[in-house]
Amino acid sequence: MTTIVLFGGRSDERHVSVASAQNVVRTLGNPLAWFWAPNGAIHDVALDDLLAHQRAFETDFLPTRPALWPTLEQALDTLPVDDPVFLLALHGGEGENGTVQLLLEERKIPFTGSGAVASAAAFDKEQAKAKAAGRVRVAESRVSRVVSELPGIVDDMLSRYERIVLKPVAGGSSRGLFFLGRDGDRLDVIEKVTALGVPYIIEQFLTGREITVGVIDRGDGNGPFALPCLEIEVDPGHAFDYEGKYLGKGTREICPANIDDSVAANAKQTALEAHLALGCEGYSRSDLVATDEGCYFLEVNTLPGLTTSSLVPQQLRAAGIEFRTFLEEQMELARRRAGA
Repeated sequence: MTTIVLFGGRSDERHVSVASAQNVVRTLGNPLAWFWAPNGAIHDVALDDLLAHQRAFETDFLPTRPALWPTLEQALDTLPVDDPVFLLALHGGEGENGTVQLLLEERKIPFTGSGAVASAAAFDKEQAKAKAAGRVRVAESRVSRVVSELPGIVDDMLSRYERIVLKPVAGGSSRGLFFLGRDGDRLDVIEKVTALGVPYIIEQFLTGREITVGVIDRGDGNGPFALPCLEIEVDPGHAFDYEGKYLGKGTREICPANIDDSVAANAKQTALEAHLALGCEGYSRSDLVATDEGCYFLEVNTLPGLTTSSLVPQQLRAAGIEFRTFLEEQMELARRRAGA
């Protein structure tokens, strides 16, 4: 089996992808590393170059070797190795919305994470909530796909809720996240959202504890199970946005979460139900809010971060599961699914 770590991509989450690839490569030792450049080309990267890259969350990775293929499709059609398995260290965009997964499925090439259908459903927050709604609690939300709809939706939601959250329908790493209260500058927020030019989901803000729960399958025949809960504490005046998540500004992550056993059980069951409802495979991570009424499902990530500071690796450590063991088990699951 030849492991190929695929990272980069054209999404605005490629910085996180590079950091994930660094952690994966460092853990596995000597895999192949393919960088999917923003222009679509594929570079075979020297591991020393990847590991030497500094401030991965803030600066672009620039490969020193020239591209070997102009597109990912050509790279997959002319694979230079036998018995490959792709370990996907991609986040956002085509890397997580089912596009790459479909390319690999069509060629019967094993890869880690969920398949194309589940990836596409989970990446669309509206679709994900609709699929999970019959099994878990979900916050009320509306979607604005046309710019002219946004002001009316915001006004309607604020007429019924004191605070709302606005976030891209398709996207992650807390990019483009806005919080808006009744006394806030709604015109400013609407202007910023409109400038981004992408569909947005407008959701009621839930007061409670922010919990995230990873779900993994170890391939032992027992099916997926939930990892220990992780709680995110946010300082006043801050949000769990990109800077809070990856640069540690105004947030703290506590794992295992310091919550009652009943709340933890509810959170784990909610994450597991979401994983199953979406048809996720291998592993996922669900973001929740634990309120007085119970846990509400917000969204599920089919390729959550695998950096040294990411949430799933923290939960793996709390569960006593070595990161290398997790990666090896995920690759073996990928091979079984592909019949390799």
